[in-house]
Amino acid sequence: MADQLTIVLAGSASLAIAMGVGRFAFTPILPMMLHDGTVDLTVAGRLATANYVGYLVGALAAMLIPKEWPQTTIIKSALLLTVVLTALMALPFPTTWTGLRFLAGVASAIGFVFTSGWCLAELTGSTASIGSAIFTGPGAGIAVSGLAASVMTALSFTGQGAWTTFAVMSAAISALIWRVFRKPGRDVEPFYVGKARTSGRVPRTEMPMFAVAYGLAGFGYIVTATYLPVIAKNAIPDSPLLTVFWPLFGISAVVGSLLASRVRKSADARLYLIGSYLVQAAGVAMSVVWEDAVGLALSSILVGVPFTAISYFAMNEVRRIRSSHHARYMGLLTAVFAVGQIMGPPVVGAIFARQVNSDSAFALALGIASITLVVGAVILVAMIVMFPARVHHRPQER
Repeated sequence: MADQLTIVLAGSASLAIAMGVGRFAFTPILPMMLHDGTVDLTVAGRLATANYVGYLVGALAAMLIPKEWPQTTIIKSALLLTVVLTALMALPFPTTWTGLRFLAGVASAIGFVFTSGWCLAELTGSTASIGSAIFTGPGAGIAVSGLAASVMTALSFTGQGAWTTFAVMSAAISALIWRVFRKPGRDVEPFYVGKARTSGRVPRTEMPMFAVAYGLAGFGYIVTATYLPVIAKNAIPDSPLLTVFWPLFGISAVVGSLLASRVRKSADARLYLIGSYLVQAAGVAMSVVWEDAVGLALSSILVGVPFTAISYFAMNEVRRIRSSHHARYMGLLTAVFAVGQIMGPPVVGAIFARQVNSDSAFALALGIASITLVVGAVILVAMIVMFPARVHHRPQER
């Protein structure tokens, strides 16, 4: 049990660095960079998009990496790259920032895929709840980075100081978990432990519909996930609670991932996805209709709780739809989700180019994002009607 707990903690920490720093540290640092005058919202959108494009490229690259390559070496390489790329963002060379954020996205995706695969392989035979606990890492990384950014904001850190601090934190955590990733790794499918729940012929349109629905989720949450601290600063500029909303988002994501691992496994995962989409849609809209600290706090919670749960349920649904070759389709869904995320910042940038008032621009962008999530939920409802799931209890593992 001690070894399993060590693997869970190391896996969670690795995902915290990959996602909380490699992908989302930019979000709480953005207000500092705006205050420094080193970026504006247009440049910020370009940097965010570069990171999301990198994540898409990394997800596709992870599918092409030869199986013979040691998984732990890849994990360590991703950790090291994240530390170096984060540190380089502190240098006063703005022309390099787009490329650095792109490469950080690549490292983030590869680190996520291989950390998940290696940890689940090492935890084979343990309880599902222990294995799924590694997915608390992204939310924990967001929460810790958000809390650290709150302290740095109070101490009047610059954006350069914040990037340096996150690089040092990531290096220290990587050093603590480095020795855990020592075995080459066994060959198992990432993300999921267990057997497929259905078999037989799959309608040709079922997977494309599901991929579209999942891609809409990527677009639906990303406006809030990219601009939440900026939205809060615009809505309540003098509030002492200004820096708590991003950490609250991360903590909520941790809670959501733990709740997702406890749901009834024999139920149709699409029902959980519909509920998650609608909760997140309500959270996105909440910051528009309730523009004060309470509304922003509720928005952070409602968007955060389904954050990793949606991916957890989606990967289980892929396993049900495609009982064979499901890793390929998991990669497909990850790529489509990344495309949805990539579209978020350019849409915000286009709206800002046509709106004089930033509040009305964010309100329109968030409204579109909320409607997108509702449309995704409607597609899932249609799938339940068109493609009823023959769900039954899974057989006992051998």
